[in-house]
Amino acid sequence: MRKHNFAFIDIELTGLDLAKHEIIEIGCVVATPDFKILEEFELKIKPERISDADPVSLRISHYNPAEWESARTLAEAMKIFSEKTKDCIMVGQNVAFDSGFLEYAFTKTGIKNSMHYHKLDTISIAWAKLHKEPDLEHFSLRDLCARFGIKNERAHTALSDARATFELYKKLMEL
Repeated sequence: MRKHNFAFIDIELTGLDLAKHEIIEIGCVVATPDFKILEEFELKIKPERISDADPVSLRISHYNPAEWESARTLAEAMKIFSEKTKDCIMVGQNVAFDSGFLEYAFTKTGIKNSMHYHKLDTISIAWAKLHKEPDLEHFSLRDLCARFGIKNERAHTALSDARATFELYKKLMEL
């Protein structure tokens, strides 16, 4: 595992129901194990069933149809994503949630998930290292970024949250 790069990933969605809602944005920071950033990218994905979207999720994700006019299809995005994250270990804030949607998208499109099978969750790492801290009640990305002085300029946009997750992971590894 020491030779694998990391893919710090965040996704934005049309809602929280895996069977009903869709990924509309993927943000990723690919970095070496010693935290050298190799690449950052963002993929906007055109929703196929926007009528099924939860309006609250669209608002939180800053969805604006005009910004998604030139968005990719899910298949195009998953192909690019698979190529760029080949052999990477996925790192995310609540990684199981994002991983579930990504696995569903890989299955739906018939594209192979080329990432390494190990995954790292910053919530789990933070809880393991900080659960006895009396002033820390929540382990959300927002709360952990505030604790460590990490600026997340555009929270709830995929690339900004992926960058914040990268910075958070670095801080957690210093503890």
